[in-house]
Amino acid sequence: MDADSFRRALGNFPSGVTIATTTDADGEAWGITVSAFCSVSLSPPLVLFCPAVSARSHDLLRQAERYAINVLRPEHRTLAMRFATAGAEKFARAGFRTEGGVPVLHSALASLVCRASARYDAGDHSILVGEVESVQVNDGLPLVYFDREFRELSAAPLLAPPGRVDRYRDQPLFDTDGNDGSNAA
Repeated sequence: MDADSFRRALGNFPSGVTIATTTDADGEAWGITVSAFCSVSLSPPLVLFCPAVSARSHDLLRQAERYAINVLRPEHRTLAMRFATAGAEKFARAGFRTEGGVPVLHSALASLVCRASARYDAGDHSILVGEVESVQVNDGLPLVYFDREFRELSAAPLLAPPGRVDRYRDQPLFDTDGNDGSNAA
């Protein structure tokens, strides 16, 4: 398997886009754009994210006792690009405020303030698990990363409400030969 094929395969899995933020010992804010984020547990409430070891803020995030995960909206695309760029003035005019000692994006779809729970090495990334201490949730749709591009979800549900045509409901899962159409070997 080559690296490009692996990257293309993973690009077929859409993910949300977040900005992970923390502060250093001098109170300076640090952050990075992260698409590798997910929930781990409801009880206790745990989430994880995976910053690249090569990121300037990696060591600070890995050592941080507290950090925030800010789930982005489509209108935050430019902000996501800024936080993915080394050396950019990431927090300038971005709408962050401090909550629990860490920067939180006021207009985020959701923000989770976390206390570090576990840290793991994972190849060229780290896996950082945090226990969620507080959340802020706003209405809207998420910014999505798919096929190496930022995308926007449609507000239309996949399953149609009663009385409307659902174009997927009556399609067979398999054709008459038992083939699921995936071309898988």
